[in-house]
Amino acid sequence: MEISEIKQILENALDLDEVIVKGEGSHYEVIAVSAIFDGMSRVKKQQTIYGPLMDRIAANDIHALSIKTYTPEEWMRDKKLMSL
Repeated sequence: MEISEIKQILENALDLDEVIVKGEGSHYEVIAVSAIFDGMSRVKKQQTIYGPLMDRIAANDIHALSIKTYTPEEWMRDKKLMSL
């Protein structure tokens, strides 16, 4: 499965400000930024990302998925910290 396909699925299904997908083979990392994550539990955030990808996971196109979610405020803060 191509990284661009995963990104497109998530962009079409969710109201995301930004989505970054990395990986190869069937192992991927998703970084998603959106206000929709504000106030959600960690489990709910994971479920929100898994939802649109369940068909691909069931088909074993995606075997492993690491998910990081941020609100826009959290993302701005963390990007600043990462650039130090």
